[in-house]
Amino acid sequence: MYAIVEIQGQQFKVEEGKKLFVHHIPEVESGKTLEYEKVLLIDADGAVKVGTPTVSGAKVVVEVISPIVKGEKVLVFHKKRRKGHRKLNGHRQQFTEVSIKQIVA
Repeated sequence: MYAIVEIQGQQFKVEEGKKLFVHHIPEVESGKTLEYEKVLLIDADGAVKVGTPTVSGAKVVVEVISPIVKGEKVLVFHKKRRKGHRKLNGHRQQFTEVSIKQIVA
């Protein structure tokens, strides 16, 4: 059984017991459970329910494992040719690690 759910503005394919890295969720602690009701699709052993736009009565229960996890560093380099202009910026995105506990259909 899996579901397509929208968490923090992004869509994820989730299954029970799997771990996800989602965009940082502010003000949550480790061990807290959250419920998301924006379930777009549910597949229960071949029986597919597609929402219009969401499946009514469906929700996904997740548990926060780690509230802040830093992603890999992304380097952004700007250069203008023949001008001697060079600029290097780095960025590390913050994520929240969650575990899928239950899919309620």
